Order: sequence, then C-alpha cells, then structure tokens
Amino acid sequence: MAKMKELASLVRELEEQMVTCMRCGMCQSVCPLFEQTRRESDVARGKLALLNGLMENVFSDPDGVNERLNRCLLCGSCAANCPSGVNVLEIFIKARAILAEYKGLSPAKRIIFKKMLANPGTFDTLVGWAGKFQGLFTRDDANAQGTSCARLVSPLLNNRHFIPVASTPFHKFLPEKGLEQKGNGPRVALFTGCLIDKIFPNIGHSVIRIFKHHDLGLTIPPGQGCCGIPALASGDRETFSRLVDHNLALFQEGNFDFLVTACATCTSTIKKLWPAVYKDPSSGTRKRLEVLAQKTLDINQFLASQLGLDSAPPGSGEGETVTYHDPCHLKKSLGVAAQPRQLIRAAGKNLVEMQGSDKCCGMGGSFNVYHYDLSSAIGRLKQKNIADTGCTTISTGCPACMMQISDMLAKAKSKIKVRHPVELYAESIDNNS
Repeated sequence: MAKMKELASLVRELEEQMVTCMRCGMCQSVCPLFEQTRRESDVARGKLALLNGLMENVFSDPDGVNERLNRCLLCGSCAANCPSGVNVLEIFIKARAILAEYKGLSPAKRIIFKKMLANPGTFDTLVGWAGKFQGLFTRDDANAQGTSCARLVSPLLNNRHFIPVASTPFHKFLPEKGLEQKGNGPRVALFTGCLIDKIFPNIGHSVIRIFKHHDLGLTIPPGQGCCGIPALASGDRETFSRLVDHNLALFQEGNFDFLVTACATCTSTIKKLWPAVYKDPSSGTRKRLEVLAQKTLDINQFLASQLGLDSAPPGSGEGETVTYHDPCHLKKSLGVAAQPRQLIRAAGKNLVEMQGSDKCCGMGGSFNVYHYDLSSAIGRLKQKNIADTGCTTISTGCPACMMQISDMLAKAKSKIKVRHPVELYAESIDNNS
C-alpha cells in the first residue's frame, strides 16, 4: 500500500509538470534522436503524450512504455528550447522511476546499482581489479585518443573503441584522509566523479596543479561515491538517494564556500537533480541539497570568475588549433558556455568554433549501451564537424563526451586528441613555469 501511495504521489507530480506542454513541436526541431529516426514517439512531445495516460499504460503495457521512455539521450535539448518551460528531463526521470518501482529492476541492474554503485568502497575495489586485469580482454589500438578494443567478441564492447580504466585511480594518489591544500580566496571542495576518478585521473591532477599555481585552497574529501545519475536514469531512486546521502555526509555545510566539479554531468546532477528527485522530501535533507546546489559550480565557471580570464575572440591565440564541444548538461542545463572557451584561450590555444558545437554528441549514458547504432550515427555527425575545423585537439568539459568523441575519432582513424579544458590550461602552466 505504501508503495502504491508513493507511485500515486509521483504521478501527481508528473501531471502538474506536464500541463504546460502546448504540443507545439519545438522539441522536434532540436531532438538529435528524431533527426536520425524521424519517429514522433522518439521526440519529447510524443513521450509526453504517452505519459498523459501513464497509470493506465503502466498496467496495460509497462514494457512498451519503458522501451519508449528509454529511447532518449536525456540531453535536455527539448527542455532548453521549450517555449513553455516544460522540465522534460525531470519529467522523464520521474516517469522512469515510476516504471522501475512498478516493474522492478532487472537482475543485472540490481547487482550493478544496489550491490556495486550504492557501495562506493566495493565499487572502487571492483573497478581497481578491472584496471589490473583489463589487458587480458583488451588490446591497445595505439591511436591519438588512447582507446582500446576488445580482444573477444562481446555484445557490449564489439566494434567499440573505449578508454581503458586507469591503472591507478585518482583517489589513490590522494592522502588517506583526503587532500587539504591551503591557499587564499574562497574555500573550495572538489567533487571528483566516477569517470575522472577511474578513467581520466589526469583531469583531477590538472585541477590540483591549477589551484596550487594560483594559490587557491582546495579540499577533496576521501571516500566519494557516484553522483547517482546512472541509477537515477534507470529509475532506481533508492540507490540514487542512498548515494546522495553518502556524498552529502562528506561535504559538510560550512566547510567550503563552493563545491566544484570537472564533470558536466555531475555538476548538472548535483545542482538540478539532487534537490528535485531525492526520495524523502520530508526529511529536511532536501533543504540542505538546495543550499548545496547554490554553491555548486562547473570548474571552468569557477576558474573564469576567480582568475579574471579575458574573453578574447575565437582565432586570437597563437598556439595549436583547438575546437570545443559544448556538453549538453553544461550549456543546455546550466548555461555554461563562454567560460570553458576562456580557459582554452588562456592556455594560449587558437580556438576555432565547429559547426553545431552545442549539438549532442550521442553519448547519453546508458543510451550508448542499449542503442549504440543510433548513438554512433549521432556521434559521426559530431566527428565530421570536429574534423572540418582542421583542429589538432578537441576539448570538452564532460568526461562522458570525451569517451564518445574518442570512440568516433578512433574509428575514423583521426589523429585529433581529446582533452578537457583544465588539462590544456594546466599544461600551459607547466610549460611556462
């Protein structure tokens, strides 16, 4: 009975959010998935129409509803361009939660989310083992992107070029009690995020070097967990809320002025979804999450404001030619676009804009796993736009986008490198010191 009451409460929340949709079709013109399939059911308007009769559909055809809802990148292009201000991203996530509560998670997802992801220590250990033994199952492709391919045919890894797990995760380089780096200015805490910790540790090292060079104080609490977006995107609000509780206990109020992340997805999740979708709204925790959201900034946004970076026009640098891809969760969700470009120019790079810099790269988290053919088709468009600039490096502020773009460039046998803006800036500091 309690479970059904919770489902009914979620449905009422959805109904309140959906009434403002005018079915104008603006979402159709910006949806990267619709661009590929031309199917009305793949666009936000079609999914919202489906959700109007959600409870009836859940009972009559739960698998069909689930399949259609999961054919979505959660890129936020529709929400960013909606004239009625419909928060489509939040609506879809809540709808997935309703379906997951009713249907239950698959056995594989229960293991991944509830046994692994929800227990950060266990997750760290398992990924650590994967880093040690991955060489048995992968082969080095020896390309500019540093990707690997599977030695064996696998439904998940076949035909993919993926970034291997780091031999030593970022958190292993830090003191056991976490990092406390003294400095002037505001007190800053860093939320690392899974991909930076386990696949792109150099991004974390770059952040530390930048803060040290500019005498900025930085704290990195130990034992951090996932931001929870993989579980939430699959409808597992329980695991999501458990991870929120875990991380919130590490980032105590009053110990810092800003919480920064170098992952666009983590930033958007903490700012937008932690307070909006946390499972127990009556606990008082949601208010704390709202306060934390106000303190949370993307690393490029923070550095641009603190370092007084100029906004030189594109093409004004004298260094190597770099183009920039706008992560959906950074530009569309948070409105952060100028600051990463400022950091790239401050690194002495010649920034050249690509066509469609803010168009989705096609990653979409689990969308890439379940719909790799569509993900690749969208990614190939991004790869072509990157190549057309004549750049030697493509930079972006999202590690997930870095993975997708690396895959596409490697398949095209391109020599273009993929770097985060903070890596470029830290490298310029090293070269000039």
